[in-house]
Amino acid sequence: MVYKSLDSVTVNDIEALGISSQLAEEIHRKVTEIVGRYGAATPESWNRISKHVLTPNLPFSLHQMMYYGCYKDFGPDPPAWMPDPESALLTNVGLLLEKHGKEFLVSEYKDPISSFSHLQEFSVSNPEVYWKTVLDEMCVNFSVPPDCILHESPSEESRILNPGGKWLPGAFVNPAKNCLIVNSKRGLDDIVIRWRDEGDDDLPVKSMTLKELQLEVWLVAHALNALGLERGSAIAIDMPMNVYSVIIYLAIVLAGYIVVSIADSFASLEISTRLKISEAKAIFTQDLIIRGEKSIPLYSRVVEAQAPMAIVIPARGFSCSTKLRDGDISWSDLLERVKKLKGDVFEAVEQPVEAFTNVLFSSGTTGEPKAIPWTHGTPFKAAADAWCHMDIHRGDIVAWPTNLGWMMGPWLVYASLLNGASMALYNGSPLSSGFAKFVQDAKVTMLGVIPSIVRAWKSSNCVAGYDWSSIRCFSSTGEASNVDEYLWLMGRACYKPIIEYCGGTEIGGGFVSGSFLQPQSLAAFSTPAMGCRLFILGDDGHPIPQDAPGMGELALGPLMFGSSSTLLNASHYDVYFKGMPSWNGLILRRHGDVFERTSRGYYHAHGRADDTMNIGGIKVSSVEIERICNAVDSSVLETAAIGVPPAEGGPERLVIAVVFKDPDNTAPDLNQLRISFNSAVQKNLNPLFRVSHVVALSALPRTATNKVMRRVLRKQLAQVDQNSKL
Repeated sequence: MVYKSLDSVTVNDIEALGISSQLAEEIHRKVTEIVGRYGAATPESWNRISKHVLTPNLPFSLHQMMYYGCYKDFGPDPPAWMPDPESALLTNVGLLLEKHGKEFLVSEYKDPISSFSHLQEFSVSNPEVYWKTVLDEMCVNFSVPPDCILHESPSEESRILNPGGKWLPGAFVNPAKNCLIVNSKRGLDDIVIRWRDEGDDDLPVKSMTLKELQLEVWLVAHALNALGLERGSAIAIDMPMNVYSVIIYLAIVLAGYIVVSIADSFASLEISTRLKISEAKAIFTQDLIIRGEKSIPLYSRVVEAQAPMAIVIPARGFSCSTKLRDGDISWSDLLERVKKLKGDVFEAVEQPVEAFTNVLFSSGTTGEPKAIPWTHGTPFKAAADAWCHMDIHRGDIVAWPTNLGWMMGPWLVYASLLNGASMALYNGSPLSSGFAKFVQDAKVTMLGVIPSIVRAWKSSNCVAGYDWSSIRCFSSTGEASNVDEYLWLMGRACYKPIIEYCGGTEIGGGFVSGSFLQPQSLAAFSTPAMGCRLFILGDDGHPIPQDAPGMGELALGPLMFGSSSTLLNASHYDVYFKGMPSWNGLILRRHGDVFERTSRGYYHAHGRADDTMNIGGIKVSSVEIERICNAVDSSVLETAAIGVPPAEGGPERLVIAVVFKDPDNTAPDLNQLRISFNSAVQKNLNPLFRVSHVVALSALPRTATNKVMRRVLRKQLAQVDQNSKL
């Protein structure tokens, strides 16, 4: 759609969007005043329109008219949100820079906003100073302090064996203890968990103070010791992310055991695989998962997986809905065994920082999933990302629909509790109006999302009418996001920033993100994460100049606090370092995503390196094509662009798989849609590209972490093509 520049928009244009004449005149007057003062196509004009004109109850088409009209000739990466100098001074990083800016950056320090990129570079070049300062800011309590922050191996052989160096050598610490102690960030009466069960949407939000959480975690830790397991044993959790699973998670870590994270969506075979790899000695689970009127069996899947001793929590009431195996224990019986210890402090088991605290798994779309251990240092990387990039601090209420089976579950626990904030948990579907009401009622200040959730919200409009004005920022991870959908999302909370966040389980957090001290552009990252250095590899396999725009496979500097140094079931060196180029004597770390650095210094994600295709001799990412196709027709929910090699050989053919918003409608004209896709792709991307076929699907195949499995689609479509049925 072609949008008018803001100085060309008339009252009639605004009325045509379904807005009353009186309101249209008022909006037009305000926009005209702003344009007259700040110009028709400037970031400051959009900044003021988004804050003083647009509201969540106005039609989204008006938001689009204002945003796209303002930036129609701007070029790449228009800022959707601008930092305010006064507010920037009050952020975690702003306060840090005001305190240490001149000491760290000397003459380069001017103010938090203009000096943020210098601090990021300082965090990479001076890890000893940066990480000591941040760990002190987060009040991290070591029972034995580290000898230093980073020990780089002096010998060539050691550098090859451990390219990431040794972080916090000599330190003893317990991250769960750090979540529970009183410090300058919180007191015993501070609320640390807020939650609501689906179906209780009209009841008050439940809450738990730090003192209450301490007592619950201590009791479960005593109960774990009573099981007689050897210290350091692996104990699995296969449950929804609710108040019980958080208590259990902290108790396992506090008592010196290792959490094995298993997503509650997994089938019995996947559960079994993860239990065997981790050698888990016990598992916490629920009898059922209740979603609306549905009761989904969970304990039966655990039994079918031939799990070790299971401790079973009832989804409703005080007793399990099913008979337990011999040797399994109900939640009430477990706690009954240690009722005399209720209220007794549990002394945390302090461990060497390199000891494992959690085993998580990659999504495992091909072959056995990688088993990635988090050490006792990894939680502080997760919390430090939240401290710096999402500005989480005391008083914040952090919600992120996730599960302990994926890294964002443990991330949420540590990002909130280690920073003195409260986590908000909704025990139900995040796609419902019940979740939207919970965000309102819990007064969530930081809401984490994945793009497919936002897409569903926008399509169903289930968040309409709820007040999300408490939100200070959103954060997004998991897959590449969409500009229009995220413009819509910002508009639900009066244009608070979206902090994009990309990393991995093996990173313990993110390697690229956004910041409250930089302008934020939609579907773009504004900065490498603190302590991380990014490299884009050129066609020759070597890094392009660091400040130069370009697109290619992403590599990471090897010295990243919190990142993995071992795998339980694969060679860590072979997976992440073998065959990678060096930079300044350091071998780079493989990541596997295709990234672009733009002329304005932002980063765009373009999917996995194996999600690129070669169309007519030109390399292009699937995500780039999908962004265009998703906006072609209002009936389209989402698309997947696949390069399919013809059965007879030759260049890949571009096939678009389409999921429609209403699958029950009469069959759409796929050939007409193919023509529309062609026109849009050729106009917006490359005139040489041609869509060969369009295929309608009920849903795209995804991993359990919601990443589209284009490789699976490519294989299926290639097989269909060979049978001449495409």
